[in-house]
Amino acid sequence: MTTATNSDTWAHIHQIFEESIPFHKWLNFKIIDLETKAPKLVIDRREEFIGNFVRGTLHGGIISTVLDVIGGIVAFTEVTTQKQILTKEEKLKQFAHTGTIDLRVDYLRPGVGEQFIASGFVLRAGNKVAVTRMELHNNESLLIAVGTGAYVVA
Repeated sequence: MTTATNSDTWAHIHQIFEESIPFHKWLNFKIIDLETKAPKLVIDRREEFIGNFVRGTLHGGIISTVLDVIGGIVAFTEVTTQKQILTKEEKLKQFAHTGTIDLRVDYLRPGVGEQFIASGFVLRAGNKVAVTRMELHNNESLLIAVGTGAYVVA
């Protein structure tokens, strides 16, 4: 079995989360800042994402989805680092055992903006569960929503 470099690891995460999940492909987000251990997800405003057509604000489902995705990414990244999962095959096996247990979202402001940036960090990662904290800002750095997620990682 070969080992992966950091750039391979980031490429694997991009492939798994951006390219392999059909719903994520439809969302068309981009993962950035993986190398800093503070990954971010950037998503552009699209007409299909609007919930309140009068105000032009993001649908709450899109907001919660984006927070859930970044929470999953940071949980997955932390666990693969802790377990020293290096190869693409090992990462895919770990991904098959990773999923959302619980998600709480607090909507703080209407989702107004042209671009949105989700960030997250791990609060705690154990052998079976990882808990994350996430934030969603618009392109003017206004905090739109926050979330806390629990993810199975066993």
